[in-house]
Amino acid sequence: MIDNHRGLHEMLSYALLGYRTTVRTSTGATLYLLVYGTEAVIPAEVEIPSLRIIQEAELSNAEWVSKRIDQLTLIDEKRMVVVCHGQLYRQRMIRAFHKRFRARTFEIGQLVLKSIFPHQDEYKGKFAPN
Repeated sequence: MIDNHRGLHEMLSYALLGYRTTVRTSTGATLYLLVYGTEAVIPAEVEIPSLRIIQEAELSNAEWVSKRIDQLTLIDEKRMVVVCHGQLYRQRMIRAFHKRFRARTFEIGQLVLKSIFPHQDEYKGKFAPN
């Protein structure tokens, strides 16, 4: 793609377009759809028109405006569907976690394995002494 970091700012817009137009697993929708109420027109659809582009090109201005207003009135409904989809996705992830999770309780006098790390000059994070 690019060999050095000098051209990174030129490629950022393409990376953002890809990120915003990709369907998220957790929500089932694209970020662009949630913000603007319609799917984005990708550059390939401009060169090779899709059915959606052809249909919109044949509309008059008044018809296009009314269709766009209809799409914008339904945006709240689309967002609610995404919220419901996100909640279902979260429940599936919790269920998958609990399927593999095994709770363990330790009692006084029970033998457990304790790892003793070699001496370090500076302890950081979870390895710092209590």
